[in-house]
Amino acid sequence: MDRQELEEIVKDLIERTIEVSLANKLGYERVAMACSASFAQMMGLSPERIEDLKTVVAEAAINAMQHGNKGRPDARVTVSMNCKDDTINVSVMDEGDGIKEFPPKPDIEKIIAELESPVGFGLFLINQLTDQVEFNEVADGGHVVKMAIKVNS
Repeated sequence: MDRQELEEIVKDLIERTIEVSLANKLGYERVAMACSASFAQMMGLSPERIEDLKTVVAEAAINAMQHGNKGRPDARVTVSMNCKDDTINVSVMDEGDGIKEFPPKPDIEKIIAELESPVGFGLFLINQLTDQVEFNEVADGGHVVKMAIKVNS
Protein backbone atom coordinates (compact mmCIF):
# COMPACT_ATOMS: atom_id res chain seq x y z
CA MET A 1 0.00 0.00 0.00
CA ASP A 2 1.45 3.35 -0.99
CA ARG A 3 1.15 6.63 0.86
CA GLN A 4 -1.69 7.94 -1.32
CA GLU A 5 -3.81 4.82 -0.70
CA LEU A 6 -3.19 5.12 3.04
CA GLU A 7 -4.17 8.81 3.00
CA GLU A 8 -7.42 7.92 1.19
CA ILE A 9 -8.24 5.27 3.80
CA VAL A 10 -7.58 7.72 6.65
CA LYS A 11 -9.62 10.46 4.94
CA ASP A 12 -12.52 8.04 4.40
CA LEU A 13 -12.46 6.94 8.06
CA ILE A 14 -12.35 10.57 9.28
CA GLU A 15 -15.32 11.43 7.07
CA ARG A 16 -17.22 8.46 8.51
CA THR A 17 -16.67 9.40 12.17
CA ILE A 18 -18.66 11.61 14.54
CA GLU A 19 -18.31 12.42 18.23
CA VAL A 20 -20.76 14.03 20.63
CA SER A 21 -19.92 15.21 24.14
CA LEU A 22 -22.98 15.21 26.40
CA ALA A 23 -23.75 16.95 29.65
CA ASN A 24 -24.24 14.37 32.39
CA LYS A 25 -27.95 15.05 32.60
CA LEU A 26 -30.78 12.66 31.82
CA GLY A 27 -32.54 13.77 28.66
CA TYR A 28 -29.32 14.48 26.79
CA GLU A 29 -29.24 10.85 25.65
CA ARG A 30 -31.85 12.01 23.12
CA VAL A 31 -29.19 14.14 21.43
CA ALA A 32 -27.01 11.05 21.01
CA MET A 33 -30.02 9.08 19.72
CA ALA A 34 -30.78 11.70 17.07
CA CYS A 35 -27.14 11.92 16.00
CA SER A 36 -26.81 8.15 15.79
CA ALA A 37 -30.00 7.86 13.72
CA SER A 38 -28.85 10.49 11.22
CA PHE A 39 -25.38 8.97 10.98
CA ALA A 40 -26.74 5.44 10.53
CA GLN A 41 -29.14 6.57 7.83
CA MET A 42 -26.24 8.18 5.94
CA MET A 43 -24.31 4.90 6.23
CA GLY A 44 -27.20 2.83 4.86
CA LEU A 45 -28.51 1.10 7.99
CA SER A 46 -32.07 -0.21 7.62
CA PRO A 47 -34.87 1.64 9.46
CA GLU A 48 -35.38 -1.32 11.83
CA ARG A 49 -31.69 -1.46 12.74
CA ILE A 50 -31.63 2.33 13.17
CA GLU A 51 -34.25 1.89 15.90
CA ASP A 52 -32.04 -0.77 17.51
CA LEU A 53 -29.06 1.59 17.33
CA LYS A 54 -31.01 4.44 18.91
CA THR A 55 -32.09 2.13 21.73
CA VAL A 56 -28.59 0.87 22.54
CA VAL A 57 -27.08 4.35 22.34
CA ALA A 58 -29.73 5.69 24.72
CA GLU A 59 -29.35 2.79 27.16
CA ALA A 60 -25.55 3.04 27.18
CA ALA A 61 -25.66 6.83 27.63
CA ILE A 62 -28.20 6.61 30.47
CA ASN A 63 -26.11 3.91 32.19
CA ALA A 64 -23.01 6.09 31.78
CA MET A 65 -24.79 9.08 33.34
CA GLN A 66 -26.45 7.23 36.21
CA HIS A 67 -24.02 4.45 37.07
CA GLY A 68 -20.68 5.46 35.56
CA ASN A 69 -20.69 9.17 36.37
CA LYS A 70 -23.05 8.65 39.33
CA GLY A 71 -25.10 11.69 38.33
CA ARG A 72 -22.20 14.13 38.85
CA PRO A 73 -23.12 17.38 37.06
CA ASP A 74 -19.45 18.14 36.24
CA ALA A 75 -18.91 14.82 34.41
CA ARG A 76 -19.32 14.21 30.67
CA VAL A 77 -20.45 11.31 28.50
CA THR A 78 -18.79 11.02 25.09
CA VAL A 79 -20.46 9.12 22.27
CA SER A 80 -18.43 8.40 19.16
CA MET A 81 -19.43 6.51 16.04
CA ASN A 82 -17.67 5.39 12.92
CA CYS A 83 -18.50 3.19 10.00
CA LYS A 84 -15.83 0.80 8.83
CA ASP A 85 -16.13 -2.43 6.83
CA ASP A 86 -19.95 -2.14 6.72
CA THR A 87 -20.14 -2.01 10.52
CA ILE A 88 -21.26 0.92 12.65
CA ASN A 89 -19.06 1.05 15.73
CA VAL A 90 -20.30 3.03 18.72
CA SER A 91 -18.35 3.90 21.86
CA VAL A 92 -20.00 5.44 24.92
CA MET A 93 -17.44 6.66 27.44
CA ASP A 94 -17.98 7.93 30.97
CA GLU A 95 -15.70 9.07 33.78
CA GLY A 96 -16.59 6.23 36.14
CA ASP A 97 -14.98 3.03 37.33
CA GLY A 98 -16.88 0.63 35.10
CA ILE A 99 -19.10 -2.31 35.84
CA LYS A 100 -17.90 -4.30 38.83
CA GLU A 101 -20.54 -7.01 38.61
CA PHE A 102 -23.07 -7.62 35.87
CA PRO A 103 -26.67 -7.88 37.05
CA PRO A 104 -28.51 -11.17 36.48
CA LYS A 105 -30.53 -11.59 33.30
CA PRO A 106 -33.81 -9.73 33.87
CA ASP A 107 -37.16 -11.50 33.97
CA ILE A 108 -38.96 -9.55 31.26
CA GLU A 109 -42.43 -10.82 32.15
CA LYS A 110 -42.00 -9.70 35.78
CA ILE A 111 -40.68 -6.31 34.66
CA ILE A 112 -43.66 -5.80 32.33
CA ALA A 113 -46.04 -6.83 35.13
CA GLU A 114 -44.16 -4.36 37.38
CA LEU A 115 -43.30 -7.18 39.79
CA GLU A 116 -39.56 -6.63 39.39
CA SER A 117 -37.31 -3.58 39.04
CA PRO A 118 -35.88 -3.06 35.54
CA VAL A 119 -32.30 -3.10 36.89
CA GLY A 120 -30.06 -4.66 34.24
CA PHE A 121 -32.66 -4.35 31.49
CA GLY A 122 -30.58 -1.77 29.59
CA LEU A 123 -27.57 -4.10 29.49
CA PHE A 124 -29.85 -6.92 28.38
CA LEU A 125 -31.15 -4.78 25.49
CA ILE A 126 -27.63 -3.76 24.50
CA ASN A 127 -26.56 -7.40 24.37
CA GLN A 128 -29.64 -8.44 22.38
CA LEU A 129 -29.66 -5.61 19.83
CA THR A 130 -25.97 -5.37 18.90
CA ASP A 131 -23.81 -7.72 16.88
CA GLN A 132 -20.94 -7.26 19.33
CA VAL A 133 -20.45 -5.50 22.67
CA GLU A 134 -17.57 -5.11 25.10
CA PHE A 135 -16.97 -3.20 28.30
CA ASN A 136 -13.50 -1.75 28.96
CA GLU A 137 -11.68 0.56 31.30
CA VAL A 138 -9.98 3.56 29.72
CA ALA A 139 -6.24 3.92 30.41
CA ASP A 140 -6.44 7.52 31.65
CA GLY A 141 -9.59 6.95 33.70
CA GLY A 142 -13.15 6.16 32.85
CA HIS A 143 -15.05 3.35 31.23
CA VAL A 144 -16.18 2.67 27.69
CA VAL A 145 -18.88 0.48 26.20
CA LYS A 146 -18.06 -0.49 22.61
CA MET A 147 -20.90 -1.75 20.44
CA ALA A 148 -21.04 -2.85 16.81
CA ILE A 149 -23.98 -3.16 14.44
CA LYS A 150 -23.47 -4.57 10.96
CA VAL A 151 -25.00 -2.46 8.21
CA ASN A 152 -26.18 -5.51 6.26
CA SER A 153 -27.62 -7.61 9.09
